[in-house]
Amino acid sequence: MTIHVHITKRSSNKKTGAIPVTTTEASSCPPSCPFINGSCYAKSGFHLRMHWDKVSKGERGTDWQGLCNYIESLPHRQVWRHNQAGDIPHVLGMINDQLLDQLVTANTGKRGYTYTHHKLSPSNVKAIKSANERGFTINASCESLEQADEAIAKGLPAAVVIANDKEPPKTTPQGHRVMVCPAQTQEGMTCKQCKLCSVSNRRCVVAFLAHGNKAKEVNKALSN
Repeated sequence: MTIHVHITKRSSNKKTGAIPVTTTEASSCPPSCPFINGSCYAKSGFHLRMHWDKVSKGERGTDWQGLCNYIESLPHRQVWRHNQAGDIPHVLGMINDQLLDQLVTANTGKRGYTYTHHKLSPSNVKAIKSANERGFTINASCESLEQADEAIAKGLPAAVVIANDKEPPKTTPQGHRVMVCPAQTQEGMTCKQCKLCSVSNRRCVVAFLAHGNKAKEVNKALSN
């Protein structure tokens, strides 16, 4: 299975900070993602969309082994963000255990993290939990606080998109604390400094305010 991945060794994104960031081809995205045909963040900006298209066509980047080799070479405790666009490779919606295991092994001693819109089926939950236990944090991407509660009940760290035109919630229906991404609320804060999303056993849900060119579409989708 050939998967194309681009590695940005030092991100210039002000929110992320100067950490390694990857982009995985679009075929890695699960068909279950609610934003796949509409308000996908990665498709909202011209430059990221163009970059992602080139990665998906194999015009940029490396293969999965190249990705793992690079991650393995990173300094101890290096924080890095997997998939500014894309998801975990899969076969018909089932996470590819073999490829994920290779990446998790390469990440040993590092602080890689990512998010997934894969369905939280028993097999996918098992794969995600295993990765988290081994030091590669995979956050369950949710579209509601109720979904976040469900993910937490399955033993997974949760992240949720919330509307930017409403007062952010303080807790989920089940009483879990909701913390809006510090990089969105604190001047000068970056993912490099924060590292909250790389902590798999945290006790709060990380909330991301809808942003980008399609923020209004996201707000509308979340209100339905």
